[in-house]
Amino acid sequence: MNPYHDFVAAFARLVSEGKSLPLGNIAPPAKIAPAADAPTVLIFSPHPDDECIIGGFALRLMREAGARVVNVAVTQGSNRDRQQTRWTELKNACDWLGFELERTAPNGLEKMNVESRSKAPEHWAEAVKIIATLLARHRPRAIFFPHETDWNITHIGTHFLVMDALQLMPGMFECFLVETEFWAAMATPNVMVESGVNDVADLLEALSCHVGEVRRNPYHLRMPAWLQDNVRRGAELLGGQGGVAPDFEFATLYRVRRWRNASVQDAFTGTKQISQNEFPAGVFGWTR
Repeated sequence: MNPYHDFVAAFARLVSEGKSLPLGNIAPPAKIAPAADAPTVLIFSPHPDDECIIGGFALRLMREAGARVVNVAVTQGSNRDRQQTRWTELKNACDWLGFELERTAPNGLEKMNVESRSKAPEHWAEAVKIIATLLARHRPRAIFFPHETDWNITHIGTHFLVMDALQLMPGMFECFLVETEFWAAMATPNVMVESGVNDVADLLEALSCHVGEVRRNPYHLRMPAWLQDNVRRGAELLGGQGGVAPDFEFATLYRVRRWRNASVQDAFTGTKQISQNEFPAGVFGWTR
């Protein structure tokens, strides 16, 4: 008998049983309002659901560093018949996590991809101004957005949308840049952030609020396996080939840099692996 058979079968059974779990409609945890002077963190989400998928670090910043997290709905998906429903689902997810929510347009921005950037410059410029306006209004200390090769055309488009908006900001504007990955792995992440069981469970519950999407493809049930695989990748990418893996169960990879003097600069040298027991905002130089 293969001793790993039961181990693998347990994973398959959990995913199968997970299909009967409720989608949304679970009482959210108690929320603590951020302090009046709390640092603001913006998440520029290409689609409704990205705020949950890459949100492990942002959730810890809110819960452990008292940050005010605002999710910016760059688009509301490409299916116009679903855009308002997806907004409602997104609001439910953000409410559950305690994230605030910002619209970019009544139905979200349309055609946010590099083809529009090159072939529809007026349309693109208007979208860039919207993002720059949000940056100016919120004055975020950190912003989350996809890296430049995250495969999906809207993820890649959102990267360049945010970078173009940064170019419109005054020279004294600065913030930390936290680039995210989902559809394609980054070649050069420099931060791995561990998430505990409670945080992952909360992210999955919020993700399940995107009912129409997870009914189509129950990717919320496979997200824990992705978070575990990030530990495998992160151990070698950040710790060095052949290095000893950290004792993390779940983690998300990011590339943290900073915008200063109208350019992208390194935020620190080397790499960082942030455990559950470490202060997550220390990577930005914030103190408790």
